[in-house]
Amino acid sequence: MKKISLALTIVMAALFMLSSCKKTNNDEDFSASQDDAFAEATYNNVTSIADEAYTLSTNGNYKSTDGRVFLSDCATVTLDTTVFPRVLTIDFGDTNCLCNDGRYRRGAIIITFTGRYWRPGTIRTATFDEYYVNDNQIEGTKVVTNNGFNDSGNMNWDIAVNGIITLADGGGTISWNSQRNREWIDGIQTPYNRWDDIYLITGQAAGQRANGLHWTRQITNPLRVELACRFIVSGTVEINPEGKPVRILDFGDGTCDNIATVTVNGNTYTIHLRP
Repeated sequence: MKKISLALTIVMAALFMLSSCKKTNNDEDFSASQDDAFAEATYNNVTSIADEAYTLSTNGNYKSTDGRVFLSDCATVTLDTTVFPRVLTIDFGDTNCLCNDGRYRRGAIIITFTGRYWRPGTIRTATFDEYYVNDNQIEGTKVVTNNGFNDSGNMNWDIAVNGIITLADGGGTISWNSQRNREWIDGIQTPYNRWDDIYLITGQAAGQRANGLHWTRQITNPLRVELACRFIVSGTVEINPEGKPVRILDFGDGTCDNIATVTVNGNTYTIHLRP
């Protein structure tokens, strides 16, 4: 069975930047949305990288660069099936490794899993060993539980993250906790063509920003993630920053582009998603 590419990953994430360079009042401060998107992207990428590493290593063609979305030659993958739980280690080395998605990584992601990787009921737990992305340190745990096939006939996973991100250059710390469901709605029929994978993401999250303020987030319309696109193509998210009005983030109508909108107090602003 095919690896699960959480391209939400590449995606959801992304830091948000206002298309205008000047804010007119405090209600138009979208930095909580930026922090939420950054955390989402960072931890989603962990699953996507693990999926890619597992698929390539078990196919016997890990040395091939075909189909690699994340892993470049400076990453070393080790799969240990002689222990239980099984252990998959993705080691980017002690110095920054430029990955295929344009991000620099160092340190290691360590994945333990309790059964065959894609079997219903298997639980995968990700931890980190001095792991950095673009010099931001990533810590915590990510637990992915395979629920098998739902009533629509689609494989899906529950995902729980308890994470801490220490920002580069003394930028402070972001704490982020989330509970989501990821449904694989297309691409399962083509095991080694990961570019046609499509997912729907639902769920909620909460976090504390570097300035000590909190925010919560609820996906109000499922986020559609297509691995062939670097950005989320549709779906809406309600973000509630502490002390500020609710923001409605809209990823669009299904077009693959870096355009989204944020609505605050009835006013809608165009933003650009940073890859």
